[in-house]
Amino acid sequence: MNNSTACNDGIRDILKTILVLQKESDIPGNCLDTCDKRSLGDIPSICGYNTRPITIYLCGCCSNRLEMPTTRNPFDTTSSPVFRIEKLDEDTATFRVLIANAGDPVTYTATDSFFTVDIDCICALKCLGDTFVESV
Repeated sequence: MNNSTACNDGIRDILKTILVLQKESDIPGNCLDTCDKRSLGDIPSICGYNTRPITIYLCGCCSNRLEMPTTRNPFDTTSSPVFRIEKLDEDTATFRVLIANAGDPVTYTATDSFFTVDIDCICALKCLGDTFVESV
């Protein structure tokens, strides 16, 4: 196994953990503040968190994070660097683009904009604070 494969397995494992947490947000666990901590939110609670938003950095351009359009309208050029994982396959992950709510940069609204990335192209993930996302 080369280093690239080992790194990609780690990214895949983290994405899988986040996806499971979002589907079953009441899983009890520890409170470590990392991407793969076992609960959404600050501590296991009934706060109603349903999303662990992330930013993605692609291989070959790690100094620039990925940004994607917030709408399917080709005339709207608004983009966002914040995403919610929606589906994970063997080699790809599908994400939904999130928009930060005006006046509250730690809450987001889901868009109808989705994209799929080859996991081998992801070199880094940055987890943002767990939150509740409207219209998921």
